[in-house]
Amino acid sequence: MDRAAYFRRIGYEGPADPTIETLRGVHRAHMRSVPFENLDMQVLRRPIHMDEGEWFDKIVNHHRGGFCYELNGLFAALLRDLGFDVSLLSARVVGQNGAVGPEFDHLTLRVELEERWLADVGFGESFQEPLRLDAERPQEQESGTYLLGHEGDDWTMSILGANGRWKPTYHFSLAAHPLEDFAAMCQWHQVAPESAFRKNICTLPTPSGRVTMSERRLIVVSDGHRQMRRLDTDEAYAAALKEHFGIVLD
Repeated sequence: MDRAAYFRRIGYEGPADPTIETLRGVHRAHMRSVPFENLDMQVLRRPIHMDEGEWFDKIVNHHRGGFCYELNGLFAALLRDLGFDVSLLSARVVGQNGAVGPEFDHLTLRVELEERWLADVGFGESFQEPLRLDAERPQEQESGTYLLGHEGDDWTMSILGANGRWKPTYHFSLAAHPLEDFAAMCQWHQVAPESAFRKNICTLPTPSGRVTMSERRLIVVSDGHRQMRRLDTDEAYAAALKEHFGIVLD
């Protein structure tokens, strides 16, 4: 782990001791600097392996993003290097139709300090700072209002919708897993026709909203206003990737 290079990649200049202030700072910096994207799968046709070295080279050295296994896997390695007690958790994503995915569908993180925290820099449009696991009340951030609850060992992360109702986003347990336990689902998401990642996506929060490239559409949300335009040529697609995400593909 080259901590200094990682900090430069996410634009972080704060403290590096294992405290909640540091955790909040690096989590927020990561979310605002590293896009959630699957360009390797759908544009470059390049396989993704469960390898921290490959993730570091891609995300830090080549200014790319990734999806949950890469982003949270590498973020966990950074946190351990900083002295945090961090565990990899299996999460099951709730689909648009309410169906709950299988174990290891998503990788999220538990961080142990004086309190227990949920950290997640790999779920796309989600909380930008870690959440208290044991808060038992809504936790409001700029990106939304979130609620963590559980029945026995089954925990749920929910977000407050515009309709005033809580929408569950994923279920998880607090059991720690080694990285290799996620390998089969990482492979499945890359090749299965049913995978949500069969369409390319690249998304990142901005100071005033969010910018997203979905297939050949560029969607910019700023101060509540949404604009969309088509990227009809490869040149326009490449230019948008570079302008909005700092990504230059091979």
